Amino acid sequence: MTARHSCRAFLPDPLPRATIEAILTVAQKTASWNNTQPWQVTIASGAARDAFRDLMVSLATGSGSPDSAEAKPDADFPFPREYRGAALDRRRACGFQLYDAVGVARGDKVAYARQALRNFQLFDAPHVAIISTEEPLGVYGAVDCGAYVSNFMTAATSFGVATIAQAALAVHSRAIRTHFGMGEDRRVVCGISFGLADAAHPVNAYRTARAGLDEVVTWAE
Repeated sequence: MTARHSCRAFLPDPLPRATIEAILTVAQKTASWNNTQPWQVTIASGAARDAFRDLMVSLATGSGSPDSAEAKPDADFPFPREYRGAALDRRRACGFQLYDAVGVARGDKVAYARQALRNFQLFDAPHVAIISTEEPLGVYGAVDCGAYVSNFMTAATSFGVATIAQAALAVHSRAIRTHFGMGEDRRVVCGISFGLADAAHPVNAYRTARAGLDEVVTWAE
């Protein structure tokens, strides 16, 4: 838990299938509401990863077919309506750390957009997992998938594998369902890009802070 961080630059080397299966086996122990285990995991590697990355970049840049239904943002779950108070402060601090690490000057909107596009390029990770839940399970299915995502990333860290959870990919949930042939009853929660970290890249050098217990815990005695 303390070693894990969001990796934003990966080496191109693919992982052995056995390593990925070991991570998945550990993550499968995730607790879920009534043991429903709502998560389904689609993993793209090699040519499949390339095709998916190209699709995401095309959608993000509008270079595909702008009139197609898939071209329009269509997230299955609403993004935060607003950031307030401590959440806003933490979000800003995280963003400034990222931009400082990659040499983006504050207020440089072109550079902001270029860095944002790295999400859809999967940060050059050799693998990406798409996590989806069942529509009838609603918010509880999504919450269970969130626990799965966390456990996947923690398990990956224990095997020396770097990860980053990516809600940005879920902006194009309909296109993801179409691309991977998912049923219409699936709801895309997020993606996880993973592989070996490029330790020499400056973007992987910074770490975000965590709030102290006094900020998040209320004791009722």
